[in-house]
Amino acid sequence: MQELELTEPQVFEEEDGQEGKYLTFPISNEEFGIEIRSVREIIGIQKITIVPEMSHFVKGVINLRGKIIPVMDIRLKFGIQEREYDERTTIIVVHINEVDVGLIVDSVSEVIDIAHTDIELPSMTAGGNENKYVKAFGKVTEKVIIILDTAKLLFGQELTMIKENCTQ
Repeated sequence: MQELELTEPQVFEEEDGQEGKYLTFPISNEEFGIEIRSVREIIGIQKITIVPEMSHFVKGVINLRGKIIPVMDIRLKFGIQEREYDERTTIIVVHINEVDVGLIVDSVSEVIDIAHTDIELPSMTAGGNENKYVKAFGKVTEKVIIILDTAKLLFGQELTMIKENCTQ
């Protein structure tokens, strides 16, 4: 998979042609995707200001052209071992529950089209609970892309804490 180059921030505008398009990124040998229509911007890693008393996966805030954006590390959110940030580390700014949030990922891969016929909804797990972050699975050639539900990445107390402490 070809990696997107981040020489300059990439801003995505809402358009009708975004149906079936997903921004993909690897985390710990798995390929994840989010609907491109929820992506506001893709930027390289920036200086993060730590905010006290936040969840362990909320790394702090960044100043993005005068707007304070909370950032969370997807690895930590999913209980995956943290890794040092490098020149490939990327922040994907998405709109979650009325708040712009930066998702820190290892890198970004590409924007791909997945036909609705190649998307399967997750089945119930053995314990009877659905995976709260997985929206669907996309079948692309020989791989499976785990499509995340960005609206469920932050919920309840976490969202309230971020709105109160990290946004303008």
